[in-house]
Amino acid sequence: MNTDESQLTVVILTKNEEKTLPRCLKALPAGLEVVVLDSGSSDHTRAIAEAHGSRVLEHAWEGYAQQRNYALERCGITTPWVLFIDADEVFPAEFFRWAEHAMKGQLAEVDAVMVPSYFHLRGKRLNHAPGYPIYHARLLRRAKARFLSHHDGGFGENIQAGCRITHCSIAYDHFFYDGELLEWLHKHVDHASREIRVRREGITLNPRKHLSMMLGNSFWKAPLRFFYHYVLRGGFLDGRAGLEFAMMFAWYEATKFLLARYQESREANTLVSLSSWERAGVRASGHCTLSLPDRETTCAMTVSADPAPETAPTTTILQRSAL
Repeated sequence: MNTDESQLTVVILTKNEEKTLPRCLKALPAGLEVVVLDSGSSDHTRAIAEAHGSRVLEHAWEGYAQQRNYALERCGITTPWVLFIDADEVFPAEFFRWAEHAMKGQLAEVDAVMVPSYFHLRGKRLNHAPGYPIYHARLLRRAKARFLSHHDGGFGENIQAGCRITHCSIAYDHFFYDGELLEWLHKHVDHASREIRVRREGITLNPRKHLSMMLGNSFWKAPLRFFYHYVLRGGFLDGRAGLEFAMMFAWYEATKFLLARYQESREANTLVSLSSWERAGVRASGHCTLSLPDRETTCAMTVSADPAPETAPTTTILQRSAL
């Protein structure tokens, strides 16, 4: 890539990525501007990035969409185009050659480029199970495009509606799982807790995400997802890795179903309690939220007598229950 006329900056979001970041950085063209936006790594991530020559900045984690928008707006990037790469992803040299040429004219009427990926499970590329093509917004025009989250808590990101979008045919490699199953499960319980409430407003969604939102947190999503990956998309042709992939994401849908039912139950119990107090002449107000990163549910309610004398005490009830 001709760095003297480079129109591109690479942004990598990190937190404790010392195992994956070297592979990601090694694949980047020499001389390309790289910004690593870290969210408080406690390992050697920052040192690895600095040794590579990357500009390392820090911003507390707010969510995928929010972090990427922060990079676009607050990290001093001046190039017209920004390429977002996750630390466990590797972009081929062919993509950078294509981008260098395309940014000089082919993308004149484009704000965001959707780039396909190949999934790797424990070092094996899955050729069938994921259900290709799978596209993500990776190359963005800095002045025009922004990300929006389609789930609570900032998980998931999509391009805002109204952006001019095109698709690239050159895929990158996503090493999403290297064999640490408990780590993956723990991470995706957190993801599932965020994904049980979705947003649609102002977001550009692909057909797959539209279908997922239509099905909601249904019990049937778990067996349907297994059938989709393992049977319909030929995951059985990927051997044991295809079976493992299908089971992992069926488990993920089952986890969302259970968490959604759990939260509905907690909210229903809270409403029943409030109704009982009101019939007894007690005013009550409050909220109930699910906070899975801490593995507990918090319900806070304020109650007072009705009619409430001027000196009547107000009681706050805080209920915490471990999952």
